[in-house]
Amino acid sequence: MSILDFLAHGLTGSPTWLVIAYFFAVTQLTIFGTTLFLHRSAAHRSVEFHPLIAHVFRFWTWLTTAMVTRDWVAIHRKHHARVETEEDPHSPVAHGIWKVVFHGVTLYQEAKKDREMIMQFSQGLEDDFIERKLYAAHPNWGPSLMFFINLALFGFIGVAIWAFQMLWIPVMAAGVVNGLGHWWGYRNFETDDRSTNLTPWAFFIGGEELHNNHHAYPSSAKFQLRRYEWDIGWSVISLLRRLGLAKVLRIAPTLHVRPNIQLPDAETLKAAMTVRFELSKRYFREVIRPTLHDELAAAKRAGIRLSGRLRRGIASDGRWLSNEQREAMETWLATRPSLATLVEHRRRLNEILARTSKNAEERLEALRAWCSEAEASGSRALAQFAADLRGWSLAPQAV
Repeated sequence: MSILDFLAHGLTGSPTWLVIAYFFAVTQLTIFGTTLFLHRSAAHRSVEFHPLIAHVFRFWTWLTTAMVTRDWVAIHRKHHARVETEEDPHSPVAHGIWKVVFHGVTLYQEAKKDREMIMQFSQGLEDDFIERKLYAAHPNWGPSLMFFINLALFGFIGVAIWAFQMLWIPVMAAGVVNGLGHWWGYRNFETDDRSTNLTPWAFFIGGEELHNNHHAYPSSAKFQLRRYEWDIGWSVISLLRRLGLAKVLRIAPTLHVRPNIQLPDAETLKAAMTVRFELSKRYFREVIRPTLHDELAAAKRAGIRLSGRLRRGIASDGRWLSNEQREAMETWLATRPSLATLVEHRRRLNEILARTSKNAEERLEALRAWCSEAEASGSRALAQFAADLRGWSLAPQAV
């Protein structure tokens, strides 16, 4: 083989099918290394992998991304702790959607300069010899080695593959998930942030497309939470678990409704606090939305229209509206006392369940009072919701 043949086709001869298969294999392995190892295992401790599997993931993320485990984990944990605030390293709310989509890597590089923050949010990570002396000390050696591997295998075509590899995480993770995943999509849960699910069939970015599900239950190894959803990352975890190479530590809790419970008890309170984002979404769907639909229809007949933004604001209690928009929403609600009552009951319930409010006994008494008032409110939907809520508990987890 001449040098020109080698540079043109590499050691493999670069058949089209092999180039395509190799490209998708290496980029998907990088995605799996990020979502399974860095995200679900290192950052959230929801799954443990066999040391060999964990090191394969760690080596591959070093080889293909130059990301240091400690830096990535700390920045991600801070994202959850400071979500949608000025301190959030990559929030579209704070930085703007297009900056996060197109300059997500820049935001990541800026965040990792704060070494005090990195140490604060990276507690409990493995810090062995190879991490200190190679992966963290020389992160750029990995992609450099990957460059020569690709060049040897495919010649100049391998260089193009390498370039796309280097763009894969910045585009798919930093851009699509961190950006679009807080800007566009559907929401199963009314979380305290603007996270969304990009698609119910999450197979291209390792399951990270189900971003709203993840923000609702960050410590869950399983992102698919509806029957119609698919998290390919969970499929890989399940396969590794069957092979004895992974141990699932936590998944999202499941609600169980106990019959004939007359008063909310400690189990009720624990369940409501644990699934409070699902509770808020369910309250809107079962209690507020039917009345809202009737009020919107009546307003339309009277020639009055409520903007889509304000309708969505009612669903989120106006959390993401401007002061002017929130005032307009409150004015509209003030002329519709039945709907305003339902919205006010939701606000009070959310205040009771907020972790910063009261101690457990005070919260339980407040929850009991809320249920009594809800059942006496005159709203059949609200009374039924309160009656169901009394029997809420968490089903035993079988991970």
